[in-house]
Amino acid sequence: MRSTWAEVDTAAMTANARELKRLAGRAQLLAVVKADGYGHGSVPAARAALAGGASWLGVALVEEGEVLRRSGITAPILVLSEPRPSAMGQVVACDLRPTLYTEEGVAAAAKAASNLPSPLRVHVKVDTGMHRVGATPDTAVALGRTVAERSELHLEGLFTHFAVADEPDRSATAEQLAGLYEVAARLSDLGVRPDLLHAANSAGMLAHPDSRLDLVRCGIALYGLAPAPALAGLADLHPALALKAEVSFVKPLAAGQGVSYGLRWSAPAATVVATVPIGYADGVPRSYGASGGQVLIGGRRCPVVGTVTMDQLLVDCGAGATTGPGDECVLIGRQGEEEVTAWEWAERVSTIAYEVVCGLSGRVPRFWT
Repeated sequence: MRSTWAEVDTAAMTANARELKRLAGRAQLLAVVKADGYGHGSVPAARAALAGGASWLGVALVEEGEVLRRSGITAPILVLSEPRPSAMGQVVACDLRPTLYTEEGVAAAAKAASNLPSPLRVHVKVDTGMHRVGATPDTAVALGRTVAERSELHLEGLFTHFAVADEPDRSATAEQLAGLYEVAARLSDLGVRPDLLHAANSAGMLAHPDSRLDLVRCGIALYGLAPAPALAGLADLHPALALKAEVSFVKPLAAGQGVSYGLRWSAPAATVVATVPIGYADGVPRSYGASGGQVLIGGRRCPVVGTVTMDQLLVDCGAGATTGPGDECVLIGRQGEEEVTAWEWAERVSTIAYEVVCGLSGRVPRFWT
């Protein structure tokens, strides 16, 4: 019923997955569909990625994996952070692969898997420099050995996560990769060899080919967005999401008249202003107008003016504009020859495209094509 909506192109996601798999070469492709598929819908994104050649899926939460399983998806699903011990039973029930990096996690996983007919496949995460989650190299070696010794568990993967792969000139990525290799070598000396070694996120896969290893974990690139503006063009990717609304009200404004809360913008000359029924409760930053944000109406770029409110924003359509209620307003996507991208949004408000698409709220209806 809303006149605000998001259009998600599943064919674009399938094509993006196919391109990423082509670039990955011998490495398997894991499609990261956490955070409701970065705002694109986790189940449609998962199905589109699998159709394009992904053979794995990645989630942040056990609950996200459960949603995929309830939808009939049977591909391997890696939970990218260690689940709480109390959640390990659900990990087993949903046939998920848990990430482990603590002794408590290993013990909980083994206990939950004790009645399985075959060992639970797990992945040990090494903190090689990001210092968010993961075991230190020494601890990772000890945990890998413990997993190998537990009949309930099987060490399917050993991995790390890059901190600055989207900045190719920095040496930290090579250092992190070397750290992962060192842990793998130490485990090999103990007779422990995981099935898969993996490190590359989207940025690593695109900008650091030597990090592709046995598996690549691609998130933002699956949705057609470069991990950073500097990495645009390294793959043939197509944005999958467009955000649109219909103009709900139009009014003439005299020179000097202000708009929205605080009256922080006043018309420098007589103009026509349109109201669009989308606001910060939907994911448009409150400061988008003040930051120079633009939308597309009638195939033209028009500035957002005044403070974005919870449910609405205002657009300066210009003097003599014939804009009327029901006209399409494109906030992300293409209209005519013009396009507004998620990265343009991000740069306006000093963030990243990830936050833009993930920040679209659940009250924005999604339509998948």
